Amino acid sequence: MKQALILMILCTLHSCNRVTPLDDKIDVIFDTATSQYLYLKTILPEGRYPKTYHAKQDKLETSRSGWWCSGFYPGTLLYLNENNTNPEFQKEIDRILNDLKREQFNTTTHDLGFMMYCSFGNAERLTPSESYKNILMNSAKSLASRFNDTVGCIKSWDSSNDDYLVIIDNMMNLELLFWASKYSNDPKYYNIAVTHANTTMDNHFRHDFSSYHVINYNKNTGAVKQKRTAQGYSDDSAWARGQAWGLYGYTVMYRETKDKRYLAQANGIANFILNHPNLPKDMVPYWDFDAPNIPEALRDSSAGAIIASALLELKHYVDGELTEKYNNAAITILNTLTSDVYMANNNSNGGFLLKHGLGHMPQKTEIDVPLSYGDYYLVEAMMRYKHNRI
Repeated sequence: MKQALILMILCTLHSCNRVTPLDDKIDVIFDTATSQYLYLKTILPEGRYPKTYHAKQDKLETSRSGWWCSGFYPGTLLYLNENNTNPEFQKEIDRILNDLKREQFNTTTHDLGFMMYCSFGNAERLTPSESYKNILMNSAKSLASRFNDTVGCIKSWDSSNDDYLVIIDNMMNLELLFWASKYSNDPKYYNIAVTHANTTMDNHFRHDFSSYHVINYNKNTGAVKQKRTAQGYSDDSAWARGQAWGLYGYTVMYRETKDKRYLAQANGIANFILNHPNLPKDMVPYWDFDAPNIPEALRDSSAGAIIASALLELKHYVDGELTEKYNNAAITILNTLTSDVYMANNNSNGGFLLKHGLGHMPQKTEIDVPLSYGDYYLVEAMMRYKHNRI
């Protein structure tokens, strides 16, 4: 009887370690990802970066290095090469990083975290070098140059007159500043990140922890002029990828500061997402939680991937039922995204992994297509799941 009780307790303590369907297929999915990106590199033109693929035209859409998504392709290659070293990947990583490094001095964009930390940040983590460190420091300086102390935020989109536009996506670029502060021992970068996060927490979020997409401040006074949602259904709706950016961003804020206000914020956003009545059972969200034609509305696989990756980190900062809730939600999302519905077959989908991403519905661009950032956060989430199970 005593032995049975001990066994029951041990089983309860290790409930989060149970084998899931994802365990059985994750190595297969990594093999598919490797095959796809080996294919993608063969069709990618020199000096270009993959954005998306249009199946009807069998056309790979690409960009130059200045596009906000340029860091995701090398970042995905770095994760895949970390999972299983491939000399072809290393050669391609070296080639693309040598092209991308010019963006370290780009002061016209707030997206240097996406561009330079997802790429050079991962490269420096895996193979530290002074060259990578210098590039990251220059990138952080360029990003910090867009900070306005009166507003208390890093400017997102350039504009005329006294407008000062800040989008929720910008939370994702703060990780670069935390790295720079630790490396340089200069608190300036840390303080900018914290100030930006605090201002965003005050003005971007509603009482239910859902987020607006864009806040327009007066650059001279810091006053809020307008709250709107550019890429969502309406100003008052909850654009799915925007909610994902917020969840991920405040999870990073707690990791870097251990300030419990950020943990509370991340938990609040997670609660909004996971308990929303319009979240499908498979947990890959519709492109907007308030889209008018649910359940016929399109999904956004990229938002699902970002949410899964964020939850797989956030679960380590909570305990009890929340740990298991976040873990199970992430597993559900990953099982859905790695199913035949969302995962491409070899040598298809333009070399991308995920199908059914959605870029900008109001502008009718990148509708129901693969997206480079969807792939990046899917692979990151799979890496986190594989190596950091509870």
